[in-house]
Amino acid sequence: MNYLLSIQQNGVPKDVEPFNPTDYGEAWAAILDPSRPVAIGPGEPDTGQERLLRELTIEKAFAGLDLRDAHAAACCISAAWLWHDFLDSSHQISQEIKTSSGSFWHAIMHRREEDFSNSKYWFRQVDGHPVYALIAEAAEPILSRHENPTDFKPLAADGSWDPFAFVDLCQQAGGTDGALLALCQELTCVEWQLLFDFCFHQACPG
Repeated sequence: MNYLLSIQQNGVPKDVEPFNPTDYGEAWAAILDPSRPVAIGPGEPDTGQERLLRELTIEKAFAGLDLRDAHAAACCISAAWLWHDFLDSSHQISQEIKTSSGSFWHAIMHRREEDFSNSKYWFRQVDGHPVYALIAEAAEPILSRHENPTDFKPLAADGSWDPFAFVDLCQQAGGTDGALLALCQELTCVEWQLLFDFCFHQACPG
């Protein structure tokens, strides 16, 4: 199932279905564990996956597919490093991708390393991105489950995601509020999954 289509049915928003790495091929299934806890901060690099990550070239990751966009493919590689909390390696890739999606991954990386002003700088380079509307839609049921859902209305107001408000929320969650931290972790995971799926299908439109 195309992951981008799994968040709505007949125009009615619903919870995002589980992310399934096998939808993207063997190379991605081997490197992406959907059960891995998602950090909103630097996290702990998964050194057990480092060898596989270093071997994950664009040619291997998209073998047998009709690759059309090398920049989008590079975004997916950057995303894989980020998934396993290798922020520097992800950064080395994303900072060389001069596209809206490249800036998006760059901004996420800086948000996670807790360089919040730099993250906002790169989100300004993202400008409007098609994934924002998808995140806003997927966030709706997540935010509604929080005990104070009205506190987060600015995040996804009028079907539009506010990445700057989310940077602020992640900064706030770095304190002692466990419920807020869990919320940001869930939203960070959805953000990663939707942006990865978008980049994958940009790379291989077929």
